[in-house]
Amino acid sequence: MSEQTQKPEQEVELNEEVSQMEAEVEAAVEAAQQHEAEQETEQSPEAEIAMLYAELEAAKQTISGQKDSVVRAAADVDNIRRRAAQDVEKAHKFALEKFANELLPVIDNLERAIEFSDKENETLKPLLEGIDMTVKSFNDAVAKFGVEIVNPQGEQFNPDFHQAMSIQPSNDVAPNTVLAVMQKGYTLNGRLLRPAMVMVSKSADA
Repeated sequence: MSEQTQKPEQEVELNEEVSQMEAEVEAAVEAAQQHEAEQETEQSPEAEIAMLYAELEAAKQTISGQKDSVVRAAADVDNIRRRAAQDVEKAHKFALEKFANELLPVIDNLERAIEFSDKENETLKPLLEGIDMTVKSFNDAVAKFGVEIVNPQGEQFNPDFHQAMSIQPSNDVAPNTVLAVMQKGYTLNGRLLRPAMVMVSKSADA
């Protein structure tokens, strides 16, 4: 076989060897890069455990914060509900306060009409009885809604419900006793609408 016929075949073989070597080099480079990447991403078990503990602690803190927020929100809702209930209760309890204050002078005038009338006059007796029944009806009606009379005749003076208009020396009763009620007082569900106007005793020796 001549050199001219062998030469192309040798070139082909040489090209194949070069291609194979290039492929092997590329594979080796790729393997080296992959190994390097795996080394960068690989962590020791201790590092993984530490990372997991850190994530768990962060999750616990998040849960704790959310729990506190829920508790505060629930407390705020309870406070709002309680205040609303109290406001509604007060509104129901004292809704008649203004009306009752307007009604009290009417009752006062009817009682004065009875007090200063001529009770010996037979002609006036039916009228006075009618006025007296009207006063009792008024008192019964307002009592149903929590209005109570403050009539402290003979009781100990109480500045929370009584207003002293005068002081009278007396040895017959203990000091600070209500000797006379000039005008009755009234309360609405325990709250003072109007104090009773009273005369109070003091020691005659003072």
